[in-house]
Amino acid sequence: MEEYKVLKILGEGSFGRALLVHHRISDQKYAMKEIRLPMSSSDVENSRKEAVLLAKMKHPNIIAYKESFEAGGHLYIVMEYCDDGVLMQKIKHQRGNLFPEEKILHWFVQMCLGVKHIHDKSVLHRDIKSKSIFLTQNGKVKLGDFGSACLLAHPVSYACTYVGTPYYVPPEIWENMPYNNKRY
Repeated sequence: MEEYKVLKILGEGSFGRALLVHHRISDQKYAMKEIRLPMSSSDVENSRKEAVLLAKMKHPNIIAYKESFEAGGHLYIVMEYCDDGVLMQKIKHQRGNLFPEEKILHWFVQMCLGVKHIHDKSVLHRDIKSKSIFLTQNGKVKLGDFGSACLLAHPVSYACTYVGTPYYVPPEIWENMPYNNKRY
């Protein structure tokens, strides 16, 4: 943690917070997710899963992983910093004004490319929402926040657990049906 200087808090959630940090050696800014580690060892492994999954993702539309480490009862995940914030904030700043259709299509294509990449790696995000879509000043869209993600054991495996934000839950969950990265 000594290598990083905290510049500001980017956001806070139920499991921890996101920080904007400065890496003293490389002189780069990064986003650092600080997660309080739970007491039980199985829950600790679950917390570590986000870092493991993110480290496997190498795609221009997925938040880039730098490193992760544990200190003082917390897990820290250091990632690429997206300097234009999250899509949710961008929508709020519009105050009801519509985005140009071209911009929406540009964002949507990038989101789809990111989702395709994780699905090709048998990973289900399970919590895609405007708060999980990060933006850069140069127009890039990046999928992040893999805290609810899961790795399917096999490409045709199914998941059955309920995770994610209730407003964004797919119909399969409400109908107690198994789900995966494909709809049949």
